[in-house]
Amino acid sequence: MPKSTVAALQIGSLPQGKAATLDHILSFEAAIRASGAALVVMPEAVLGGYPKGEIFGTRLGYRLPEGREAFARYYENAIDVPGPETEALGALAARCEASIVIGVIERAGSSLFCTALFFDPREGLVAKHRKLMPTGTERLIWGQGDGSTLPVVQTGAGVAGAAICWENHMPLLRTAMYAKGVQIWCAPTVDEREVWQCSMRHIAHEGRCFVVSACQVQPSPAALGIEVPGWDPARALINGGSVIVGPLGDILAGPLHGETGLVCAQIDTDELVRARYDFDVVGHYARPDVFSLTVDERARRTVHFRGD
Repeated sequence: MPKSTVAALQIGSLPQGKAATLDHILSFEAAIRASGAALVVMPEAVLGGYPKGEIFGTRLGYRLPEGREAFARYYENAIDVPGPETEALGALAARCEASIVIGVIERAGSSLFCTALFFDPREGLVAKHRKLMPTGTERLIWGQGDGSTLPVVQTGAGVAGAAICWENHMPLLRTAMYAKGVQIWCAPTVDEREVWQCSMRHIAHEGRCFVVSACQVQPSPAALGIEVPGWDPARALINGGSVIVGPLGDILAGPLHGETGLVCAQIDTDELVRARYDFDVVGHYARPDVFSLTVDERARRTVHFRGD
């Protein structure tokens, strides 16, 4: 695999909704093309939105009518997969000649999933990964993914896989993805904290892979005319921190804070063999005689229909 450029597009959902956000994403076409990126990673839930601070009218044991209305609005802002938004993103990938990994809120029936979509510049939408374990009160609004959406995808920069936000902290998920041969670990997130940078460096060092983490950036609620109880009006809602890390844990680009923009780095996947010389977590550094992992990749369905 020759040297290539990878990028994280740090961007935020717009309060005007998914159509405006999609237009905002598409406005970066010239910048992506100019970067020459073979792979562009975009943040968690950027299409559909991450409703940080929203309580959806819920108290333990009951839900208020205004919470149901808030969920209905959130559901309306989610996207269908496939749908018009995925068609537009596939066309963007084709025009930029770049693979795209992007976080969306996916509608499926009456349920929502926090999902990462994979686009190929020639084939369009080729795969998706649904977040296996929503964190904390995310479980109120998002369903759980299953093992059927743990893809790895060949891109122009190398073999890419994705873990969304805090599922990056799940060691067994990481082990499964390492075993699938991930060379470029894509981490869409809304975690802006310094400890997140530590996690990204750890994963790169542990998996001996390149890591591209794309975080949303959002202004303070006060700047949008929104009051969030207990929130410092001078503090951004999400302050970014998109970063690209090399296979020995070294930062190659970023972190970018407080603004939208494209974070780019040149990588060479031939470096991975040298990086794994002394540590291959699912290869020569493993102990299958002591430890093993079984991954169930079957799709889980509530209802099965069987004909005669």
